Amino acid sequence: MIKGRNLRSAAIVALALCSAGAASAGETDTEIGTGAAPVEWTASGDVDVAAINADIIAGKPTVDVGIYIPSNFDPGFEKVTLPSMIEAFRAAKEIYAPAGVQLNLLFVKRGEIDERFLAIQSNEIPRVPDTEYVNSYVASKRHPSQMSDMAKAAFESMIEPDAANSRTVYLVALQDVIFPFLEVAEGRNWTVKMVRTGGLSFPTYSYHDTIPERLRGVISITNLSTPNRRRRTIAHEIGHKVMNVSHEYKTTNPAHEIYAKGGLMLYGEGEDIPSGEEGRWHLERLLTSPFVYRMDKDGQKQWNADYKEGGHYYDPLYGEKVVHFPGVSGMDPDW
Repeated sequence: MIKGRNLRSAAIVALALCSAGAASAGETDTEIGTGAAPVEWTASGDVDVAAINADIIAGKPTVDVGIYIPSNFDPGFEKVTLPSMIEAFRAAKEIYAPAGVQLNLLFVKRGEIDERFLAIQSNEIPRVPDTEYVNSYVASKRHPSQMSDMAKAAFESMIEPDAANSRTVYLVALQDVIFPFLEVAEGRNWTVKMVRTGGLSFPTYSYHDTIPERLRGVISITNLSTPNRRRRTIAHEIGHKVMNVSHEYKTTNPAHEIYAKGGLMLYGEGEDIPSGEEGRWHLERLLTSPFVYRMDKDGQKQWNADYKEGGHYYDPLYGEKVVHFPGVSGMDPDW
């Protein structure tokens, strides 16, 4: 217990710390800024977009994709290049073709971005960790991830305004996108970890409706340096965005990282997009996605219905195409 002078001193110190913290937060917001100048993008003359789209057939389920690649990467950064991005996009087209979905390339653009945004933190540090009482999708609906102010400012400066922003997938090449998350440490404690991502989809099953609507199609790509990454990374991240599911497959419930054979949505070499209840409705959710349209005979895009509740995993848009499963925790139940 603190009494008398000690109590007053403690109060003064606490007030000073709070004031300092508030000032620091304000300075950080100012440094990050929300008014970064829009990037002046230019269409890449090294990519034949029409040739890449030569296989597009009107009337089939289609996803529009735009690609942004900064021209001012640091000299030592070679994990994403224009050739590797195009190779990975072509691979994604091949992977989605058996599912009856085609990826339509809108553009490939280069430009100099604000160097502060070459590396960003994706989201704020989570405040409430998952426990065993509800599954990860329910937990994310209650406490969605929050895109960081830094990430918002970065993507606001990069994604060009368009009437179809919220329906378009944007692959944005960056040097680093750091993802913070909570993990059980020991006893009843969690610890904050930060992972360097190779791709991050900012999916609505995790972020729900906290991302500005015109930015909800953003996917960052930061590492295409190996054959496996060039084969699967873009397809995998589009899966998170368009199927709106985490790392899961058939009898494998969602988890932060799962390395296994079979499905596109696991880490590994799988490319399967399963259907039906036994396939966790991946194909059906893909075909239901608000990012999917069909071109009618008049050349007009007929979009799927939009999310009804911001796009959480159990959004009414999906009807019964969802899986209910128990929550799990890595914590000792006798904590």
